[in-house]
Amino acid sequence: MNRFNPSAYLAGLNIDKLHFGLAAITGLLSSIGNPQNSYKTILIAGTNGKGSTAAMTASILCSAGYKVGLYTSPHLVDVRERIIVNEKKISRKEFNLIIEHIKNIKKQPVTYFEFLTAAALLYFQRQKVDIAVLEVGLGGRLDATNVCKPLVSVITNIAFDHMDYLGNTLESITIEKAGIIKRKGICITSAKQKKVLQILEDVCWKRQARLYCLGNDIKIKKQGDGYFIYRGLYRNLKNLAISLRGQHQLSNAALALAIIECIGNKGFSIDDTAIYEGLKNTHWQGRLEVLQNQPLFLLDGAHNPAGISALCRSLKNDFSYRRLILIFGVLSDKNYHQMLRKILPISSVIILTQLKTRRSLSANHIMETVREMGYSAMVARNVKRAIEQALVVARENDLICATGSIYLVGEIKESFPKITLCDNTKSVRKKHVYRT
Repeated sequence: MNRFNPSAYLAGLNIDKLHFGLAAITGLLSSIGNPQNSYKTILIAGTNGKGSTAAMTASILCSAGYKVGLYTSPHLVDVRERIIVNEKKISRKEFNLIIEHIKNIKKQPVTYFEFLTAAALLYFQRQKVDIAVLEVGLGGRLDATNVCKPLVSVITNIAFDHMDYLGNTLESITIEKAGIIKRKGICITSAKQKKVLQILEDVCWKRQARLYCLGNDIKIKKQGDGYFIYRGLYRNLKNLAISLRGQHQLSNAALALAIIECIGNKGFSIDDTAIYEGLKNTHWQGRLEVLQNQPLFLLDGAHNPAGISALCRSLKNDFSYRRLILIFGVLSDKNYHQMLRKILPISSVIILTQLKTRRSLSANHIMETVREMGYSAMVARNVKRAIEQALVVARENDLICATGSIYLVGEIKESFPKITLCDNTKSVRKKHVYRT
């Protein structure tokens, strides 16, 4: 008798395959009893910052004493990272049981993402969560997570990414993401572009939904020594601090606080102490994550031009270093030309590598682009070799930064413990880091 292998089964679903439409996920969820209707949800879309906003929101809710589900994607090392309750990922045993249960019930083909979305929603029901924070996978309107009826819909920002699926204009991308706005619901955004805001306003008006915008209805202001002030819909808070590095995380924190304010009117009582503690204790891998101090080794999952721009600002403002040693790997469907144009000018040493996924752009192809832009680089045959090369060339006060893809972050986190390091635990001087 063959024993069911959940990992092999999921691999057979093809992680890169997409369904455009909600019919498959709706049918699958119906077959397992529509678990998403047994608890409240928050739905977060946007080009960048979705995961960080979701993590901060979930952390605050946990600090307030609620049982909270958190569903994010993609994972870095272990697929179970996507499904979390009260900051603990689903156990191997429970994961395997749920995968087998859904596999035996499903009646029509579904994608990898649809299957995992159903697994997360069912696990949250079994865990009796009070509320689940769900990160949209791609777009919004036709994403599997959009089967839920959220208390609040969030669109962090709009920039160019996934144009093959969402369209090649900001307007078309916005329309797809605005699909998560529900009739008579609430939408919160930190988008700034006039054309984007106009579409969101029009959609909210047609659906009789309320729209709250960062910079207008919600405001943040930096204080000295890493603290900031939040002026929200109903609350004004000062001396706030976040654990996640990068000035762009202030906007994500503001969105999380606005979410907390909005659900406060829907039965979720959250005091100021929970907010302070939740922000301070948020953990989110692969976003300006420091792996070691000497030399400073930084991971960032920026995978589009807007994300790389935010990373470059943080490298300039939040860290002090002599040379930037860049490890870069990217997927072939990304706008890597624009990404490279932004980060190459600040890089002293450039190491290009290829990722394991079949969507990866070859390092030699990236090298051609780098040379066309007037820069020289080294090619590493794999991520493990790229790490080793970076550690060899790094000197005192240099900073190693690996970026270009979340897949790169995952591969580095898998390889890093297996590599002999020279971390002497000395602290690295920083210009400014948000207090933890």
